[in-house]
Amino acid sequence: MSTSSESAGTSSKGITTDASALAGTGIEGLNNVLQGGLPRHRLYLVQGDPGVGKTTLALQFLLAGVKKGERGLYITLSETKEELLAVAESHGWSLEGLDIFELVANEEQLKAEALNTLFHPAEVELTEVTQTLLDEAERVQPSRIVFDSLSELRLLAQSPLRFRRQILALKQHFARREATVLMLDDRTTTLEGVDELQLQSLAHGVIELEHLAPDYGAERRRLRIIKLRGTRYRGGYHDFNIETGGLMVYPRLVAAEHQQNFMKGRVASGIEGLDQLLGGGLDCGTCTLLMGAAGTGKSTLASHYAFSALTRHEPVAQFAFEEGLGTLLARNAALGMDIEPYRQSGQLLLQQIDPAELSPGEFAYQIRQAVEQKGVGTVIIDSLSGYLNAMPEERFLLLHLHELLSYLNQQGVLTLLIMAQYGLLGNTMQSPVDVSYLADTVILLRHFESEGAIRQAISVVKKRSGNHERTIREYRISDRGIQVGEPLRQFQGVLTGVPEYVGKQQPLL
Repeated sequence: MSTSSESAGTSSKGITTDASALAGTGIEGLNNVLQGGLPRHRLYLVQGDPGVGKTTLALQFLLAGVKKGERGLYITLSETKEELLAVAESHGWSLEGLDIFELVANEEQLKAEALNTLFHPAEVELTEVTQTLLDEAERVQPSRIVFDSLSELRLLAQSPLRFRRQILALKQHFARREATVLMLDDRTTTLEGVDELQLQSLAHGVIELEHLAPDYGAERRRLRIIKLRGTRYRGGYHDFNIETGGLMVYPRLVAAEHQQNFMKGRVASGIEGLDQLLGGGLDCGTCTLLMGAAGTGKSTLASHYAFSALTRHEPVAQFAFEEGLGTLLARNAALGMDIEPYRQSGQLLLQQIDPAELSPGEFAYQIRQAVEQKGVGTVIIDSLSGYLNAMPEERFLLLHLHELLSYLNQQGVLTLLIMAQYGLLGNTMQSPVDVSYLADTVILLRHFESEGAIRQAISVVKKRSGNHERTIREYRISDRGIQVGEPLRQFQGVLTGVPEYVGKQQPLL
């Protein structure tokens, strides 16, 4: 890879390419990764395991050309025309206007005597199989060509040297005819065990598709651009799904690319004691972490902020990883916060997430859609514990979360994260992972025992954007909503769960 390509893998800015010189892939997310598309009149390699989506990607590439009036040719050695038509039908596509050439080698072509040609570009003699392929391309005169797959041609070549020379000849032949070529290849090794990096070196660009099978949950697919000569692209892995309608690619989120000016402001909760704790309220463009044991009221507090935003006619997005939508709606209604009308009107995007079926890239994409297309100003993720626990194999999930929160902050969004802690009382409270450094504000909710009853306490332990109270207040949830009392100055050890009364006799809430 050239120096420009290597730097391209780490940035989306730099070399600009005329849009007319790029061949769009027909996949919006992939075009984003490629910074517009593939440079025309070049040969590209698409590698991946069987079933990862190579054929679907190739068909979308050709159909994108057909929509622009470009002639497309699909040369298949591994699938029949009927199989390709079935794939297209499953996605609701019509292959009308697309030439499909089913190349089947007969017994004579498979004889070793017919495979002895060196196939050097300066030579005229070619094998019958390759000559048939070239004849069809000359007849159709396509602008876009897909060759599916190289595995069959590799077997016909019978040696790495002859195979490399054949690919080199095809590359030069189609370049002279100004065709953009995708060659699909199963990720394997040659008969001699030689790694297929030699094939990657011939291609102008290489797209690698991966198929991952976690211990539990749905399969995961991701892609990356291994090389793309002379062109900047978005490096790293990008999650994608195969859906009805084709590949859906979710470009990796880079927060630095989404700087935006926004009106700074403070969001008050409307609960006097809570706003006093927070020094007036929460700031737009910040992230707040609500931490506490089960039953301390974390979700209810987050829902209160959501309901307040909805009553101000502001769009809100709430993603529930653990609580069912029916339970969430019923709980809010019982507390006087009926959010169903807002959900029906579309002002509230309320989505129940099954993290076993969702990749980090797709989740970030859904949040971006809510912010950029619906103008959402408040985002609630309930809870972070379920998200992290459901993806134990995602080693860089915290880094992904950092990018996501940075993006939301730069968009002026108020983000509320909920994190459940293990344990109920005492000093044994633990979090599954420390994410407090990612948050601008940390609100701690705790159980404590007093006069034979379990009560809740609330405190603010961190606020980057301004001053806040250092006191601990009692926090109660009832059918009248949320109440926050005066500071518990006559108790000490409240956060241990077993406080000691040190003041005068005075009733709690």
